Amino acid sequence: MIKKLSKASTNTSLASTASNSTTDLPSINGNGGPSPVQPPPRLLPSILTDGGPLPRLVVFDLDYTLWPFWVDTHVYPPLKVVAGSHNSTAVDKVGETFAFYSDVPSVLHGLGIAGIKIAVASRTSAPDLGRELLKMLHVPALGSIFSGIGGSGSGGGGGGGGGKEKEAAVSAFTAALGRKDKARRALDFFDAGLEIYPSSKIRHFEAIHKKTGIPYTEMLFFDDESRNRETESLGVTMRLVRDGVSWQEVEKGIMDWRKRRAGKN
Repeated sequence: MIKKLSKASTNTSLASTASNSTTDLPSINGNGGPSPVQPPPRLLPSILTDGGPLPRLVVFDLDYTLWPFWVDTHVYPPLKVVAGSHNSTAVDKVGETFAFYSDVPSVLHGLGIAGIKIAVASRTSAPDLGRELLKMLHVPALGSIFSGIGGSGSGGGGGGGGGKEKEAAVSAFTAALGRKDKARRALDFFDAGLEIYPSSKIRHFEAIHKKTGIPYTEMLFFDDESRNRETESLGVTMRLVRDGVSWQEVEKGIMDWRKRRAGKN
């Protein structure tokens, strides 16, 4: 399990591992809208396939939301990829290692195939470093996540006939989409843009809205700071996360968004 750096310290040890998700629900990014190809059973969580409405855009904060550290105080450049991590972990000049929360890779894949656009809204004072990490950290290939390769998670299907069946289903699915199943830069998953600079999150969302044309009411936002609930004054639905983004938080966030949406109809 990834250990997060303390918010009370700027020099705490982080023993990260390669960020292969242990969830049973990974998927592949489908930029440009819902795929016409039917995903294999259990490829996506039920919240994305139950026929209920889904937000058109999901926006993530970075620090303590997608990764367990503050990029502007915990990270000391220069950075380099950790050997053997398949580009899923970086290390800085003092030896601290950095990776996403374990469910983040499969969440990014899953939202994409559901046709949901993804963006970042971060107020970090080290925007260049944040962007560098998003370029440096890679999201593993769908087959690696779905098979549980590199981990023994409860839903990962690592090894055995079940794992082979899942991997075969993933291979067939990606082939039908006409895509190669390979690791990709995390940066490439954020098809609705990156707003990374010190400011009120209101400004971030105004920029995202202007860029995408998506109504605020069709946006779901994940952040670890309650002060950023101010974005809800725009019509955005915010889900406050206390221990990083996970599939459980995503499901709860979509449920929150649905309830708020239903209340306004």
